[in-house]
Amino acid sequence: MTEPLSFDATRLPSPHLDDSHEAWRKSVRAFVEREIAPHVNEWDEAGAFPRDLHRKAAAAGLIGLGFPETYGGISEGVDVFHALITAEELARAGAGGLVAGLMTHGIGLPPVMALGSEDLKQRIAPPVLSGDKLIVLCVTEPSGGSDVANIKTKATRTNSGYVVKGEKTFITTGCRADYLTVAVRTGGDGAGGLSFLLIEADRPGVTRTPLKKMGWWMSDTASIHFDDVAVPEDNLIGQENGGFAGIVANFNMERLSMAAQAIAFARVCIEDAATWARERQTFGKPLAKHQVIRHKFAEMVRMTNASQSYLDHCAWRVKNGESPVADLSLLKVQATRAMEFCAREAMQILGGAGFMRGCRVERIYREVRVMAIGGGSEEIMNDLAARQMGL
Repeated sequence: MTEPLSFDATRLPSPHLDDSHEAWRKSVRAFVEREIAPHVNEWDEAGAFPRDLHRKAAAAGLIGLGFPETYGGISEGVDVFHALITAEELARAGAGGLVAGLMTHGIGLPPVMALGSEDLKQRIAPPVLSGDKLIVLCVTEPSGGSDVANIKTKATRTNSGYVVKGEKTFITTGCRADYLTVAVRTGGDGAGGLSFLLIEADRPGVTRTPLKKMGWWMSDTASIHFDDVAVPEDNLIGQENGGFAGIVANFNMERLSMAAQAIAFARVCIEDAATWARERQTFGKPLAKHQVIRHKFAEMVRMTNASQSYLDHCAWRVKNGESPVADLSLLKVQATRAMEFCAREAMQILGGAGFMRGCRVERIYREVRVMAIGGGSEEIMNDLAARQMGL
C-alpha cells in the first residue's frame, strides 16, 4: 500500500467485483455525499433523520436493490456484492444509526417476500420499496433475543384470524414503522410452534414506547406491546408453525451485511486517525512519525485486511448458493472485533479531538457495542459456529 491511508486505500481489491459493482459504488457514494454526509451530525443530535430520506433512497435504487422488479425492486444483474457495497458506502458517513434506520426494510421485508402469499407481497412490497411505507422485523423480546425458539408472544387462533398478545423490544425503527413483521407463537413449545404475522402498526392494541440508547441516536428504537391485537388470517406470512426457518434464513444476510458495515466503520476510523496523525505535531514531528503510532496503524490495517478477506470469501459462497452458517457467525465476530479495535486505537490517536461530538470516530466508538450485540452476540455466534462444527 503506497498511497496515504484512506477509506479507499484500505479496501483490498476483490476478484469478485466487475464494472457494474464499481458503477454502483459511485452511484451510492454520490447519494451519500449529497443527501447524507452533510447532515449526519445535525440528525444525530436531533435523534432522527427526515422520513423523506427513504423516498430519496428509493429513487436512487438503494431501497429496492435485490428485490424483484415486479414489486418495484431492482434485481436484474444484482448480486450479494452490490448489497455489501451499499452497506459499505452508507457506513462511510460514520453513522450506524443512519444505516440501521434507513435500511430497516432489509430485514423486515425478506420474510414477506420469501414466505408470504402473492396477495400479501403485492399489498406490502410496492409501498415499502418506494419508500412510502416502513417495515420492521420484530423478533427480540424482553425475555431473550437470539434464543428465538423460546419466543413467548402468543397468537391465538380465532374464526377470522389471530389475536396477538405479548411484547417485542429493541426494535429498530419501531416507532416510525407502518408494518411489523412479527415472530409469534402459534403452536407448542420450541421452534416448531413459531409463525410470522404481518401486523399493521395502527391496529388497535398496538402501543409503542421509544427507548433511549448509548448510540444509534438518529435511529428510533422501541418496545412494542400487543394487547389482544386482532390480525386477519390473510396476514399470516407463510405456513402456520413454519416461521422458524424464515427467521434463521434472515439472520444469514443480516450478519453478512453487519460485517460489511463493521469493516467499513473500521476503515473510517483508520482514515480519520491517519489524517490527524499526519497533521498533528508532537515533540517536533508529525504524530505519524512516532514508531508507536505507526504500529497502531499497522495493526489496524492487518485486522481490516483479514476481516475483508473473510467477508469476500463468505459473500462468494452465499452468491453461489451456500449457507455457511458457521463462517457467517465467525465473520460477524471477526468484523465487529476489528471495528472495536480500530475505534479504540483511532480514538487514542485523536486524543481529545476524538472525544468531541461531531467526529466520525466518536460516533463509531459509542456504536461499537450495538454492532457486537445486534444480529447475534459474540458469545451466541461463537457457540453457534462451534455447534455447526459438530462440537
